[in-house]
Amino acid sequence: MLILERLYWFVNWALITSIVALIVLLVLRLIANQLDLNPFTWSSRTIRRLTDPIIGPVRRTITAAGVDQKFAPLITILLLLLLGLVALQVVAGIANTLAGVVMGIGAQALGPAIGYLLHGLLSFYSLLIFIRIILSWGRVSYSNRLVRLLTSVTEPLLGPLRRVVPRVGMFDISPIVALIIVWLCQAVVARALLRGMRLDFFA
Repeated sequence: MLILERLYWFVNWALITSIVALIVLLVLRLIANQLDLNPFTWSSRTIRRLTDPIIGPVRRTITAAGVDQKFAPLITILLLLLLGLVALQVVAGIANTLAGVVMGIGAQALGPAIGYLLHGLLSFYSLLIFIRIILSWGRVSYSNRLVRLLTSVTEPLLGPLRRVVPRVGMFDISPIVALIIVWLCQAVVARALLRGMRLDFFA
């Protein structure tokens, strides 16, 4: 368990450091753009070279949506914050699941080990549904590999629900119903297999 805890904190630290470094670079690029600094200096070229791979896809997407591309760095910062939170949530979920399974196996209790595994998989599935909702709001094309993967994984639940759950005006609320169903399944797993055992080893 100690090794898992150290690995969790190391990955957490690495993720946070990477996100903060990227955001600092993007803020520096915003400042350079606002001050209209010479784009041919070493610092300007370095910042552009480091941030272009991140800003490029965002710029193309917002330009296609009719948004001024000067907002690309700001939108990229917001997306990085969102993706960072999601990544930290995924890491915590994986760590909690592994810790629970290890604890269950260590106590020679198969039921709790299976319970922790199922609970973790359901948490991950609800996260995939949430990411699909965000990407659909951003109108990311189905040609995107991530969107295709998310669709193939979540459609077995969302497809039947979409046919049953009526739309509310122009909004499709089937993903919300799917999240509620997954949450109820988690509650059943926790009550049947975990019986009040600890769920969050890493917060």
